[in-house]
Amino acid sequence: MALIRYVTEMGMGADVHGRDYTKAAKRAVSDAIRHSSLNFFRALDKSPDDMKITVRIGVAEPGEVDTAAVAAELPYGSVRIECVVGGLDVPAASDHAPGSALGDAIVMANAAVIVCFDE
Repeated sequence: MALIRYVTEMGMGADVHGRDYTKAAKRAVSDAIRHSSLNFFRALDKSPDDMKITVRIGVAEPGEVDTAAVAAELPYGSVRIECVVGGLDVPAASDHAPGSALGDAIVMANAAVIVCFDE
């Protein structure tokens, strides 16, 4: 069987306090799927549980993302999360001083939610 892509949705999420990459990633996934309504299941003779979903998350620190928590944002299908370097960290105003830590930076995540079916 071959996997055939049917849907690609993109989203962006941010955590403005706390540098929580998982929170930003979950918000990016929510943003990607918030306005979707998939109505082709009957035409394909498939159910929502037949979806093979790959979520590609871009954040500055991919190892800081709880992939199970991000996968839980999707209510159907089998979900695989891939975290890669991307997104954006925006330093707090006080962080512009030489040698300062990132403190209360804003972290931003990008998500691509890709839905495929076995055909």
